[in-house]
Amino acid sequence: MTVYRKQPKTLAETSAATVSEVDARQSSGLTSLFKGSALAADAPRTASVARTTGETDIAVTLGIDGAGTCDIATGVPFFDHMLNAFGRHGLFDLKVKATGDIEVDAHHTVEDAGIVLGQAFAEALGDRRQITRFADATVPLDEALVHVVIDISGRGQAYCTLPLPTERVGSFDSELAVEFFYAFARTAGITLHVRELAGANTHHIIEAAFKALGRTLRAACALDPRVTGVPSTKGTL
Repeated sequence: MTVYRKQPKTLAETSAATVSEVDARQSSGLTSLFKGSALAADAPRTASVARTTGETDIAVTLGIDGAGTCDIATGVPFFDHMLNAFGRHGLFDLKVKATGDIEVDAHHTVEDAGIVLGQAFAEALGDRRQITRFADATVPLDEALVHVVIDISGRGQAYCTLPLPTERVGSFDSELAVEFFYAFARTAGITLHVRELAGANTHHIIEAAFKALGRTLRAACALDPRVTGVPSTKGTL
C-alpha cells in the first residue's frame, strides 16, 4: 500500500499567505529583517492545549527543551507507543491524554491528537526567534529506513511517500500514521517531508518515521546562538 498525498491549499488560503508575507516585508524593512520580539531567548518553551469536539477530547502538555519524559494515554496502544518514541527521541517532555470514539475506529483520535500536538508546538515556539529552522534525520529500525526533513516555515504542509506493506499493525490502521503527520504539520506550521528509503515490516517503518520526526524536530527547534531574531528574510515565520 503506497500512501502519498500533498496537503491541499485553497486559493483563498494561498492569497492570504501571500498578503501576510508582503505585509511582513514592508513592515520589517531591510534593516530589521531579523528583528525578534522582546521575549527572552531563554524563556521556557512550553504549552498546554486542549480541544474538545463531538468525537474527541484531547489535552496536550509540551516542553520542547525537556528530557524525553512522556505520559501518553490515547486509548490506542500502538499510537501510544509511537508518541512515546517521538517524545523520547525528540527529548520533549510530553503528556497526551485523549478520549475518542474508538468504538468506531481510531481515525478521529489519531488525527485530532496530531492537530492538538501541532498547536502545542506552534504555541511553545512563539515567534521562532533564534531557532535552527531546517533539519533532517534518517533513522533505521532493522530493515526499515526512513528520512524526514523539516522546515519550520509557518506554512503547514506535509508530503509523505510511505509505502506500507500491510493495512494494519495489530488493530491499528496503518494509514492513520500518515493522517497524523498531515494533521500535525498543518497546525504546527511546518513543512514536513517523510520518505521511506527501505522497509518490509509495517511496524518498523511507522516507528522509524515517528523516531525520525522526533529527532528532526528536536534539531529544527534547537536555538542557534549565531542567529539574531527570526531566521527568515521576511522577518517572520
